[in-house]
Amino acid sequence: MNILFIYPSSLTYGRQKFSASLPGRLILRYVSPPFLDFQFLSLVTPDKHSINLVSEEYTSIDYEGEYDLVGITAGTQNVIRAYEIADEFRRRGTKVVMGGWHASSLPMEAKQHADSVVIGEAEETWPQLLKDFENGKLKPFYKQERPVDLKKLPLVDENKIKKHGFATFIQATRGCPYGCKYCSITNTEHWRVFRTRPIEHVIDELRKIPQKFICFGDSSLTINVKYTKQLFYEMRDLNKKFSADGNIQVLGRDDELLKLAAEAGCIHWVSGFESINPKNIDEFCNKTKQSSDYKKAIKKIKDYGMELYANFMFGFDNDTKDSFKQTLDAIYDWDLTHPNFFILTPYPNTPICHQLEKEGRILTRDWSLYNLHNVVFQPKNMTPEELKEGTLNLFYEFYSTKNVIEKAIKSSKIGFYPFVFSAITNLYFSWTLLKRL
Repeated sequence: MNILFIYPSSLTYGRQKFSASLPGRLILRYVSPPFLDFQFLSLVTPDKHSINLVSEEYTSIDYEGEYDLVGITAGTQNVIRAYEIADEFRRRGTKVVMGGWHASSLPMEAKQHADSVVIGEAEETWPQLLKDFENGKLKPFYKQERPVDLKKLPLVDENKIKKHGFATFIQATRGCPYGCKYCSITNTEHWRVFRTRPIEHVIDELRKIPQKFICFGDSSLTINVKYTKQLFYEMRDLNKKFSADGNIQVLGRDDELLKLAAEAGCIHWVSGFESINPKNIDEFCNKTKQSSDYKKAIKKIKDYGMELYANFMFGFDNDTKDSFKQTLDAIYDWDLTHPNFFILTPYPNTPICHQLEKEGRILTRDWSLYNLHNVVFQPKNMTPEELKEGTLNLFYEFYSTKNVIEKAIKSSKIGFYPFVFSAITNLYFSWTLLKRL
């Protein structure tokens, strides 16, 4: 059986297709490596089936290809495009299976565009789906009833590793116990259960991956610090460079973790700061309390030769028009060189979505606008226009040409690879992201 896996383009904003420039597309080969879900599904697909993987951000879709089954995964931000693709294949008589966070949240909606919908994690239900399909008994829904045991996943087959792109994803752990009210991942069934893969399995996969640059697709590598330290210790001789997500407060107080991360090849950490307002953290983010030592933690990470990418979100109920300047002032005070700015987005079936629905504050269910850069609800203390304009102005001010040059110089003092990654990120914002907003 010939199977086609598709990850639809996320370069669709407000139903306007974004066509990246050549530099932008080259950058995307770094910032959008092959999608992680399909890598795991490839492992559990019997060898008698052939698999083709298309990430639409680098490769166009061949609707004329002879495929027996098409699998599509999508989040809310690109589900409209996913539905378009699914409808076209079904029009041509090809069976389509849909999965991903959005389909898991709204399976009845997804079923209108697919022959079958996979709800939740798929590593255990996918093999059964393939058997049913071969026997002409494909079910409308396949739902994972328990958290997938990562220890039972097969080892990576070197022949199934995708070699395109400058970087690739890997996953050592799955799940996040915090369940922040806005998070579409941890509010998906079973994703609140934190699990780890055997370290020897992760190391085996890292040895087989041809790419030098790795993106850990874990929710956070600071949830089980003991596990992460052992993983980094085992990675020291692999000559890989990688990025990972982690809690800034854990990173700031654990020198051993930072030392091992640097020795293992970590170039930068990504951390969700969310908001500088402690009330927002208390009400919406089920994390450790905000710390007054961010400046010290950021400096410590840089001292170990790594950069920090921090995510901020605006539109919480305690945010006002003053929040933008207050955040920017804090960023400059902390000497934070790589902030990212998002708009709070009430993804389907998240607690924040239910709250805003109850209060009658959802403005649209046009999923193409649910991309963290549009306002789809009524903010409490400002207009939707003020929220979008304030967030957009932070991008333009912080990523001005002058600031980009200054940040590149600062990153070069940390190390060669942090400088390279900083340059890639800055070019991405300059050439790609800002054109979408």
